[in-house]
Amino acid sequence: MTAIALPVRLTIADAKATLERLVPALAAAGDAVIDASPLKEMDTSAVAVLLDCQRQAQAAGRPLRIVGAPAKLVDLAKLYGVDSLLAI
Repeated sequence: MTAIALPVRLTIADAKATLERLVPALAAAGDAVIDASPLKEMDTSAVAVLLDCQRQAQAAGRPLRIVGAPAKLVDLAKLYGVDSLLAI
């Protein structure tokens, strides 16, 4: 299993470019795994990017795992009530 790492920063300014990098990488990966541990600076866009990745993985019939989620990302996901959707 090779996890696809998120960048150190994932804010609204970075969301589109990050998603454009993640989607093909996840499609090409044997297992859909995202490593969130590099994230140090984030806003709610990080949650939106992960939800889009989750949606695309489900559409392809593949599960998505998110590993190494920092506490702030978990808190944001809980705040918006999507922590169970992202399984973080």
